[in-house]
This record gives sequence, C-alpha cells and structure tokens, in this order.
Amino acid sequence: MPTRILPAVGDADAVRSITTLLSQLPDAEPVAPVVDSTQLIDTLARLAAESVDELPEVVVVHERIGPVPALELIREVALRFPAVGVILVTSDASPGLFQAAMDYGARGLVALPLSYEELAVRVQAVAQWSVGVRRHLGASVDVFTGVGGTVVTVSGSKGGVGTTLTAIQLALAAQASGRSTALVDLDLQTGDIASFLDVQFRRSVVDLAAITDISPRVLADAVFRHDTGTALLLAPGEGERGEEVTDRAVRQIVSALRSRYEIVVIDCGAQIGGAGAAAVEMADTALLVTTPDVISVRGAKRTVRMWDRLQIRKAEETTVVVNRHTKGTEIQPPLIQKITGTAVARVAIPANFKELQGVVDAGRIHELDSKSVVKQALWGLAGELGLVKAVEGAQKGGGLGFRRRKEIGP
Repeated sequence: MPTRILPAVGDADAVRSITTLLSQLPDAEPVAPVVDSTQLIDTLARLAAESVDELPEVVVVHERIGPVPALELIREVALRFPAVGVILVTSDASPGLFQAAMDYGARGLVALPLSYEELAVRVQAVAQWSVGVRRHLGASVDVFTGVGGTVVTVSGSKGGVGTTLTAIQLALAAQASGRSTALVDLDLQTGDIASFLDVQFRRSVVDLAAITDISPRVLADAVFRHDTGTALLLAPGEGERGEEVTDRAVRQIVSALRSRYEIVVIDCGAQIGGAGAAAVEMADTALLVTTPDVISVRGAKRTVRMWDRLQIRKAEETTVVVNRHTKGTEIQPPLIQKITGTAVARVAIPANFKELQGVVDAGRIHELDSKSVVKQALWGLAGELGLVKAVEGAQKGGGLGFRRRKEIGP
C-alpha cells in the first residue's frame, strides 16, 4: 500500500527539493503541497470529514511554514488528527529542538540539507506508526472534522474611528444568522467590548495566555456567553496585564477558537503590538477601519505600510472599511483606496451618531434598533464579507438578505 505524504512548505525552492525527494521514495505517494498552516489544517479537516482513511499517513512540515510557527502547527495537527504522523524538516538538528519537536507531537525530525537516506528512513518509520495507530484505534479515531472557522480582525487607523462598534456588530450579525460566533477583545489595555455590551465577567483572554494546551473545557471556562448567544473573550480589567498575552499565546488562542466557532471576530484596537500583529497575520480577513478625514486616512496608510514592512499583511490582503461616511465629504472611498493601496469595502458606514448615542451611553449596543441605518450598513458589511448565513430562496431587495433570529432585548 503506497504511503500518502502531504508536504507543508511555504518556500518555493524548498517545495521543489522536498517534493522531488519524496517522489523518489519507494511506495511513496506525495500529494499536492500546501503553502501555509491554514491550508494544511483545512485540507486535513476536509479529508477527515470524508473518512479518517482519507487522511495522509505522513505530513512533512518545513520549519519556515507560516503564519502559525512550525512547532505550534505540529501541536495542532497532533491534537486534532492523532492518526497522522508529522515530520519536521529543519536546519536546526540540535538535541534541544529534537526534544521540543517530540514534546509538541512530531514523530520525527529530518535535518537540512535533505538526505535521501535519512528522509526515507524517517518517512517509513512514521508511516508504519500511522498505519499501526489506525489499525489499533479502528473507527474510534477522534478528530475535529469541521473546516476551521473564519477569523476576521478589525483594527483602527487611529483611536475613535469606530473599531469596536464595527467588530461587535459584525459578530452580532453572524450570530443572528445562525453561525456560532466568538468575539474577542485584543485591545488589551483599553478594550471596551464589555462596556459596550453591559458585561461584567472576571475571566479574560489573560487566563488563557499561560495555558499551553487549550482544551474545549478550558476555552469554555474563559468565554462569556452573552444574551445574544455570542461567545465573548474579553480584555483584562487591569490594562497592565495585557503584557502577559504574547504573540505565541494569541496564536494558540485563535487556533483554539477557530476549531470551535464558525466565525471569530477580533477587535485589535488601534495600537498593534505583538499580540494584535499575530492575530492580523492569522486572519482570513483583516479589516482596517477609518473615517473619511485626512488624519484618519493618513493613519490607515501608515498602518498598511507598517504591516507590509513587518511582513504581517500585504496591502492587497487588507480591506479598509470607511466609517461615518457622507456624500458631501471631500474624501470618498475610491480616493482612500488609491491612497492606501488596499481594497475598500463596498459598504460604507453612514455618519449618524444620534441614533447610536442612547445605546452607547447605556452600554447596550446590542439593542440598537434594526431600523438604524448604521446597523443596517454594518450588517450589510457582514453579508459582503460572507460572515452571515444566507436565507435559501431569499428575494432580491428583501432587506438584509439573511436569516435573523428573534431580536433579544426590550
């Protein structure tokens, strides 16, 4: 029986060298390589949904895979797909890294530059282990069969442009349409989601920061289930504790949320540190909220350039959302698109703070009237981004165009 091998390699040169060697191995059946961590997890999940037998026996992970670091990715594969053997390909073959790789769940390590003999021995041993595990476990292999959820980050070009309002309404729209949704406050020092939603909860994202194995039970203990059904993971009440949330912790937290919720919306605020940068890097969709004024648009351009310099996100992979838009303003979305070099959402959020003021002051933003033009625009944005579940057979022009649960509130 041929051994199916799935390479996870982001570097083009490394892809060629690894796939060439794998194709030369006896009884090897290399499949099309995946280029990043998200594609690897989604591919394995899709195969597992059909049958555990469809999973490859061996996954080869290159050390420079991204955006999730190689060891973190190996841990996720080992936890979610226990019958798949993982081999780490690395230039560091030190005993320390070897031990770390084993601790994270790898079944073998191959040093760079690649040796045919070493790779053949490792692949054969790991494939035999995988076959043995499947034979022993039979049909009882427990894997998460759903494709990972969609992660959306919402960042601000500067403070006060409506980042938190946007994140909350996107999450509420997704939840109301029937998708399981988590809303995360990664504005670690000044996060206001709890205030906007009238929530008092003692746990926060900090409680997950030091945990290396975030199980479903641990995750459930850390989130707060809001009246709307949305799961909230809040910023710490003491802003100085935000420093405890590292980029590594965020990667684990986002991966855990992605495996349990269909939609994960993350409020990153306007100040991007290591934690927020990791979230933006992992996101399927990265939104940058700006208002149509010179200062905010300059801030958006500065943020986009910084993300590009730090290799967090390319400009063309970022979507700008224009908030407080009016037809009479001199700066219109097409000009913002030209200045920032990003995509701009088709839906612009109109300026109408008067209809927001009552629910904002009361901390009940989830009770914003459905007739509100701001709410309709934000929920329309959720539809544009594919965050809501469309109504089958919905008529054109029939309102927001997705399933809506009964509004919660007076």
